[in-house]
Amino acid sequence: MSEVRNDLARTTFAVLFIGGLIFASFWITRPFLAPLIWATMIVVATWPMMRRVQTRLWGRRGLAVLVMTMGLLLVFVVPLTLAIATIVDHADEIVAWGKELAGFQLPSPPEWIRGLPLIGERAVAVWETVAAQGAKELASQAEPYVGQATRWFLSEVGSFGLVFAQFLLTVVLSALLYADGEAWARWMLRFSTRLAPVRGETAVRLAGQAIRGVALGVVVTALAQSILGGIGLAMAGIPFAAVLTAVMFMLCIAQLGPVLVLVPAVAWLYWIDSTGWATFLLVWTLFVGTIDNVLRPFLIKQGADLPLLLIFAGVIGGLLSFGLVGIFVGPVLLAVAYTLIDAWVMDSALAAGEETRSE
Repeated sequence: MSEVRNDLARTTFAVLFIGGLIFASFWITRPFLAPLIWATMIVVATWPMMRRVQTRLWGRRGLAVLVMTMGLLLVFVVPLTLAIATIVDHADEIVAWGKELAGFQLPSPPEWIRGLPLIGERAVAVWETVAAQGAKELASQAEPYVGQATRWFLSEVGSFGLVFAQFLLTVVLSALLYADGEAWARWMLRFSTRLAPVRGETAVRLAGQAIRGVALGVVVTALAQSILGGIGLAMAGIPFAAVLTAVMFMLCIAQLGPVLVLVPAVAWLYWIDSTGWATFLLVWTLFVGTIDNVLRPFLIKQGADLPLLLIFAGVIGGLLSFGLVGIFVGPVLLAVAYTLIDAWVMDSALAAGEETRSE
């Protein structure tokens, strides 16, 4: 009996020690978890590209890693630099617009607004109310919200250095994973096999497919929509087209779509009586805002043979639960869970079928 008690005590202390060690390790590496997750997602999604680059560079892994790292730096740094440069170049115009806004007075509503079915009269009434209040009255009403927005903006600017450092750390970790990716893949396969000898390897491979499918479906679709939207803005003569294109890309990544930028641009063109360009941009907005319904499912299916609803729920749910990195984490978790549950159900069905045949 005493030997059993000693074994129980030893087991309890061993579990507590291992749990404490895991918690302490997690606490120490916590600042690096987000960059590590991002680096893993980037490397898994772009691994076939890296292998093709390595083939073209005479099989030299070091040169391929250097090229991929420089590409990641360009992806992270160039859009931010262009956006800042555009704002700096137009700083005088922004200040001038701000001064003009203080004394801005709405003109009489156009006749075409009154002729709109169902909402025409109500829109005219709202227009005349806003015109009667004037810009100063509206500014006083919006002052509390402006203060909140200003504080939020200052807090975000204050953490810009930290975000930039995380970007650089993500690039460095990505380079390390590129350099020895096969060894990490083998370790993950061995780890998954230890957890689930039968289905572990399949789950890991499907997780990689889910990452590539989301990268193709979400990122490439966002890139296509933002580029097309930016082309439309530039052709219509919208100011700050480069900055708005970067904003559209972030909105598309967040699954909000480019219409949040394009529709106000259309309204502004109608406002300044540029009816021709406004109509063109309206048609262009309908095209750009709807191509994701065709392009995203097609690209996701190219990367992962998973139910589209599962991937879409993982993208949206992951975004709401984990932030931007959840766009990749959510589908991966759902894909692994779906694979294991489906395998368990199919094994049960096969076992039941064999029992029926034996009877």
